[in-house]
Amino acid sequence: MPAISIIIPVYNVEKYLRRCLDSVLNQTFTDWEAICVNDGSPDSSDKILAEYAARDKRFKIVNKKNGGLSDARNAGFPHATGKYVMYLDSDDFIHPQTMELAYFMATRDNSDIVSFTYDRHYRPALMVRHFLHMNTDNVVPCRMHKKYKPARVKTLVTDDVYKYATERTHNMFNPKRKWLIKHCQVWKNMYRRELIADIPFIKGILFEDFPWWSVVMLKNPRVTIMPLPLYFYVPNFGGIVLAAKQLRIMQSLCTGIESAYAVYRDKATPYQMKMWTDNFMWYFINWAYRKVRYMETPADLEAARQCMRELVRSGALESPTCDWCEMKHDLISFARGDTNK
Repeated sequence: MPAISIIIPVYNVEKYLRRCLDSVLNQTFTDWEAICVNDGSPDSSDKILAEYAARDKRFKIVNKKNGGLSDARNAGFPHATGKYVMYLDSDDFIHPQTMELAYFMATRDNSDIVSFTYDRHYRPALMVRHFLHMNTDNVVPCRMHKKYKPARVKTLVTDDVYKYATERTHNMFNPKRKWLIKHCQVWKNMYRRELIADIPFIKGILFEDFPWWSVVMLKNPRVTIMPLPLYFYVPNFGGIVLAAKQLRIMQSLCTGIESAYAVYRDKATPYQMKMWTDNFMWYFINWAYRKVRYMETPADLEAARQCMRELVRSGALESPTCDWCEMKHDLISFARGDTNK
């Protein structure tokens, strides 16, 4: 049984896949397995996966019909045998010491989750290069060459994940800002496999990380926060989120909100419910409602209105914080048909 299983969904990424797999192959930590889920990719990704599996038996391939990112992650999990699980999107890559550092912290602190972050300079730099029609394929971030001594890395260990996990924007001078677990991306944490074994991703939606992470937090995990930029997020300019219609984004967000709220309504303590609604749920409600302005046809507008009606019926809007009271009123008016946008 390896120490770490890393699950890599693969779909139509032949341009980026070798860089992703090389970043796993070049890890300083060697006790891993990579579960590469070929999600019915129509390009040459399957040949590249076969090449790496032939080269190194730690690469395992799972072939399936196309079902989307959530479905691929769900399909890969039963094949994972490691004590810990990581996720890596196949158009991204990781620092060579990512597994070494995460495993060191997890075993030292007996943590259920080790949280790190992504390089916040790399993606904007690629976006600028793309805008200027410059090549973005072979840009190596300078932080890839940074060497860390695990015992010297400053961390924070907490048994209250709600105190640090947030979607809020914090003042840069706030001393707590360094230790925040910002946003819900599944790929910037390592998880104890037992912790997440019964939490599947919702199939067929975008931004599936939010409802999944919301349920993970409910389990009161012990978390080591390690604010190092170990993940390199590459904008796939033809990718699913960038190409998605605004209505689908809105519907996905509403589905995630309703699903997570139902779980919290039934299982959360008053403290968990308050912290989650204040720091997560209302930010995603606001994001979903902002999509209304992009509806261009009567059919799309009616679909958006129906989405908001279902959100109202779910009960998620019953107890807004003062910051969101006005938006709640506007959202309900839109759902009733009092206003168009």
